[in-house]
Amino acid sequence: QVPLVESGGGLVQAGGSLRLSCAVPGDMLMKNAMGWYRQAPEKQRELVASISSGSTTNYADSVKGRFTISRDNAKNTVYLQMNSLKPEDTAVYYCNVGFFSATGTYQSLPYWGQGTQVTVSS
Repeated sequence: QVPLVESGGGLVQAGGSLRLSCAVPGDMLMKNAMGWYRQAPEKQRELVASISSGSTTNYADSVKGRFTISRDNAKNTVYLQMNSLKPEDTAVYYCNVGFFSATGTYQSLPYWGQGTQVTVSS
């Protein structure tokens, strides 16, 4: 069961841009927060960006000022705009359904896409 479908990955030079898209079942998108995670080889999966149902956003320190998460409920899609890409951004990027705790921390639910590869050359 893979309810989410990511697309938009590819190979870019450092300093370039990519926009990732995640197709989400309508009910999930409307009722839940969404997040983008990434996982590099031999590294743990890390949260890079999240967005609430009210469009409040949060970012990992490593991507602040460079990445933007957004959602378009009418298109059943979540986006991750990635600018000023660095080689250390190279990873498989995953879309995720989640929620925010009372303290404002994003928590994942077990709904993931298949991942899309982003490779940034030096």
